[in-house]
Amino acid sequence: MILIGEKINGSIPAVAEAIARRDGEFIKNRARMQAEANATFIDCCASVPEAEEVETLHWMIDCIQDVTDLPISVDSPSAAVLAEAYRFCRKPGLFNSVSGEGSKLDTIFPIMAQEANQEWQVIALLSDDTGIPKCAADRLRVFDKIMKKAEEYQIAPGRIHIDPLVEMLCTSEDGIATNIEVIRTVRERYPEIHITAAVSNISFNLPARKLINQGFLVLAMNAGLDSGILDPTNRDLLGLVYATEALLGMDDYCMEYIGAYRDGLIGPVR
Repeated sequence: MILIGEKINGSIPAVAEAIARRDGEFIKNRARMQAEANATFIDCCASVPEAEEVETLHWMIDCIQDVTDLPISVDSPSAAVLAEAYRFCRKPGLFNSVSGEGSKLDTIFPIMAQEANQEWQVIALLSDDTGIPKCAADRLRVFDKIMKKAEEYQIAPGRIHIDPLVEMLCTSEDGIATNIEVIRTVRERYPEIHITAAVSNISFNLPARKLINQGFLVLAMNAGLDSGILDPTNRDLLGLVYATEALLGMDDYCMEYIGAYRDGLIGPVR
C-alpha cells in the first residue's frame, strides 16, 4: 500500500506552533520518524494564509529534504500555490490536491504533462463547484470529468490517486456505503489507477477513534483502496495494512508481513 505520511500538517496544533517558531528540528524529526516507518511520501501542508503559503512550504520542504530523500506530497487547497511550491522539490512527488472545482485541473495537469514532470503524481478529489456530492453516482460523474481531462493532457491513470472523500461516519446518512461503491466502481473501470483516502476523517467526533479507523481501512482496502493518507508511525494501523494485504492475497507467502514484523515496524514494541 502507498503510505502518505500525514504528520507534517499545520492543522495539527504542535506543527502549527513549530511553523510559527520556524522550528526546523521539529519538522525534521517528524519527517525522519515517518521515513523510518516506511512511508512512501511525506505530506507537507502549511495551513497558513495563502499569502504566506509558498514561502512557508519552501521552508518546510527544505527541512524535510535535509533528512530524507522520500518524495514529498505538496499539500495545499490552492492550485496556484501547488504550481509554485512543487518547484522546491528535488525529485518528483505528489500534488495534493486537485478536484473538479474551478480551474484546478487546468492548472496542475498541464504542469504534469510537461516532459520534465512526467513522474509527478496527483491526488484528485471527487468534488466540484457544487461541493461534495452526496451520492455515489454524482461523485462518479466528477470522476468521469477528471478522467476526461486527464486523457486530454495525456496523464496516465497510474499517476492519479482518486480520493472519494471520506466524511464523518457519525453525520453520514448511509455510513460508508457511498465510499465503498465509489472505490469499487473506480477500481473496476481503471485497474491501474490509485485510490486514496484520509483514513482518520471517518472517525471525527467519535470515541475510541482508532477502532473506527481500523475497521474502515480493512473495508476500503477490500473494495480497492491502495493508497492512504495516514500516520505510518501508528504500529497498530500499519500492522493492519500489512495483515490486510496478506489476507487479500496481495502478499505472496506473507513475505511482506513477515519482513515488517522482523524489521520492527509492526507487532509488539521491542
